[in-house]
Amino acid sequence: MTENANTLGFEEPAFEGQLFEGQEAEVFIGLGSNLNAPKKQLDQAIKSLSQLPSCTLTAHSSYYSSKPVGPQDQPNFVNAAALIKTTLSPIALLKHLQAIELNQGRVKKRHWGERSIDLDILLYGDRSIDSEDLIIPHKELKNRDFVLQPLLELDENLELPDGASLRSLLAICPDNQLQRIES
Repeated sequence: MTENANTLGFEEPAFEGQLFEGQEAEVFIGLGSNLNAPKKQLDQAIKSLSQLPSCTLTAHSSYYSSKPVGPQDQPNFVNAAALIKTTLSPIALLKHLQAIELNQGRVKKRHWGERSIDLDILLYGDRSIDSEDLIIPHKELKNRDFVLQPLLELDENLELPDGASLRSLLAICPDNQLQRIES
């Protein structure tokens, strides 16, 4: 193993503000589903997030319905965001999120297509990461009201690592006919 390889056998990318072992970060995760009872899929994903090792689920947003991005011949999505505190590295967290997706039956049928569950690391503290496997902040975050609105529900003063206000980004974001879903 190389010096950047961890015990899970994958490479940790170098990124600005590298965490030291055991240092805690606040991480915002995007959740989305438009297949197989989407609200139940999000409920299950949130439950799974709360059970991740070295993580504490701090909060999650309301659920929102939105039109799909990309192919329009698919059901509307249900989206939310969650805030966790973790000492996991970004890549280790990504691997855990991918495992949750697989456990919930995610199969990628097409780009921007329908899915039972989608979990994305949106923000990882104030870090910027650009590797082959992971880009943080999420590269489409600025263009998606169904990501920005749930994030702002969790932290109304949230900013990107470059200082951009999510509130100002939401004001100029394309409209995906976002609607809050009452529980």
